[in-house]
Amino acid sequence: MDLLINPIKDYPWGSRTAIAELTGRPASGPEAELWMGAHPAASSRLVRDGVETTLADVVAADPVGTLGEAVAGRFGERLPYLMKLIAVDAPLSLQVHPDAGQATDGHARGDANYTDPWHKPELVCALTPFTGLAGFRPPEQSAMLVERLHVDALRPVVAALRDGDVLGALRVLLEWPQSGGASRRELVEAVVWAASAVHTPDYALVVRLARRYPEDPAVLAPLLMRRHTLAPGEALFLGAGVLHCYLDGFAVEIMACSDNVLRAGLTGKHIDVEELLRITDADKQPVAVEPVGGAYVPPVPEFLLRRIVPGAAETLPGGLPRIVLCTEGVVNVGTAGSEVKLRPGDSAFAAASEGSVELGGDGVAFCAEPHL
Repeated sequence: MDLLINPIKDYPWGSRTAIAELTGRPASGPEAELWMGAHPAASSRLVRDGVETTLADVVAADPVGTLGEAVAGRFGERLPYLMKLIAVDAPLSLQVHPDAGQATDGHARGDANYTDPWHKPELVCALTPFTGLAGFRPPEQSAMLVERLHVDALRPVVAALRDGDVLGALRVLLEWPQSGGASRRELVEAVVWAASAVHTPDYALVVRLARRYPEDPAVLAPLLMRRHTLAPGEALFLGAGVLHCYLDGFAVEIMACSDNVLRAGLTGKHIDVEELLRITDADKQPVAVEPVGGAYVPPVPEFLLRRIVPGAAETLPGGLPRIVLCTEGVVNVGTAGSEVKLRPGDSAFAAASEGSVELGGDGVAFCAEPHL
């Protein structure tokens, strides 16, 4: 078993306290994500025989021993999941992920939107209250909410929603300005003026987003999308095609090992409107995942996530590659060859060849593994 040294992503929407306090050290700036896995863009590191190496290199050197025959046979020479701590202090970009076929096709044709040939379904499990937008509201409800602003420039958006065309309404906003109409900044200013007079959380969120993105009509997303708030221990699965945006909170996130993201707004990064609309599914919704025997089991084979609480000792069978993360107290992790004590922020990797994994102690841990 190997203790992991994990990279931290300093995206500007990250928290200056959440990851730092969990890992017991100061933060010099925003820390958004701590990655645990073997993604080529930021692999975890570990030390063997006094030499530091990457988990990606360990997998490449012995795929069957590290991953197990079943996992290597199904996914090839790569760890199929990526686990993260995600600390959201400001809203992320509005985004969507492709399905497996779209990712394979996009990567094969050299489309810059697809950095790898794999899909990116994901599951988020809250450590603190965690809020996000995900999936579209019924179009007639969105039409009512947008119309309530009484902003004449938004009539094309309302008309599309009245026709049941959610993606058409989104297109109008993404392709703003309309011919001869208000500029993007003028539209957002009018929206903020109107939304400030409506004292409900959805409109308050529009104003909050507009303060950060004063020239982005996508600040209207809270009126088009459903809001989800997770209590600690609650989880949400987001499959391909589900438009979403995390707003605030601290969570464990697990996903297929991919970095394919198409953005729809609330970002300074590239937006490919046509490709985004092509892969966004207006009818798909996120799915709340209830733990079964302590495991959050999504409808994909790349991963599942176990949550181990104090007193819930478990022995997990061998043959699978696992990453264990401690988030509270002290967690004991043992295999036939070794045993480690994990404290908050610590994580360890157990290769498939190490056999069964025993988990216990007085702490809380999350364990990632493939779901075959």
